[in-house]
Amino acid sequence: MRIASSGTGMSGLCASALLSLASATSVAHAQNYPARPVTIVVPFGPGASSDIETRLYAQNLTQAFGQSVVTDYKPGAGGLTGAAYVGKSAPDGYTLLATSGSLTAAAALNPDLPFDPIKDFSPISLMSQRTTVFAAYPALPFNNIPEYVAYTKANPGKINLGTPGIGSSPHLNGAWFHSLVNTKVTFVHYKATALNLNDLLAGRTDIFLGTGLSALPHLKSGKLKLLGIANGTRSPLLPGALTAAEQGVPDYDYASLFGIIAPARVPPAIIDKLAGELIRISRLPDVIKRIEADGGFMVGSTPAQFQNVIATEITRYRKIVKESGITLGN
Repeated sequence: MRIASSGTGMSGLCASALLSLASATSVAHAQNYPARPVTIVVPFGPGASSDIETRLYAQNLTQAFGQSVVTDYKPGAGGLTGAAYVGKSAPDGYTLLATSGSLTAAAALNPDLPFDPIKDFSPISLMSQRTTVFAAYPALPFNNIPEYVAYTKANPGKINLGTPGIGSSPHLNGAWFHSLVNTKVTFVHYKATALNLNDLLAGRTDIFLGTGLSALPHLKSGKLKLLGIANGTRSPLLPGALTAAEQGVPDYDYASLFGIIAPARVPPAIIDKLAGELIRISRLPDVIKRIEADGGFMVGSTPAQFQNVIATEITRYRKIVKESGITLGN
């Protein structure tokens, strides 16, 4: 018994020593990190709101680290192409992903993803939430959400609503909205928000549902008209614009999320170092001013808080998919 006890104690000491060594190694890696350029993958095309925000943080991280932090575009499949690339990247903290909600949306729609959105990624920080809008091609005969709902009820399937891909956040939230008001539209899927907007501005599609930042220049120029705010809070970006809830859809609230994540198994000390810098950046007055000017507000969460948001979002999107009958074909 004493020998067994002594052996168990020795095993425990060995295990403790190994854990201490692993911890010390992780801390050493973090102290030297980054030793070379870091890439943040944007899973949409240039010009999307996620691109603009990513470059803002990349610039500040470059200044903080003294190493280049650059953006790389890998659009396609509603953000899944870029996500899959990052999920398979080396877990060393040198390849990160800018995520705006499409990752959790796709996870709810596609059970056969080449990655697990929970197990294959390490959340770093939920950086911000953004105003989302309903915008329309100006020639269409409706000017607010109640008129739009009435038109879609009278013309089922006639309206074309563009999205940045099947299973993207705008797609699922668009399906959710039309399920709530019991109307039907035709979803038209693109590889990037910019392509979506180009066709809308040309009158080839009818409705844009997405971040206010992407639509704002066209709303100001009169090339698009605003029907309402899609999330539950009015926006200083568009003063006086009513939310969908204020226009007769009380249960609708679609806010665009933006955060930074890494592949799973990145050393915790590196995740903590990145999170600390991103949280610090989220508190900078000039960053806050810029994001608020774009119709958003800063969050700057911890990794654990962001993990909880991701899990909650997946649950919500799974409910939307089930109730709306969405498949990868629509």
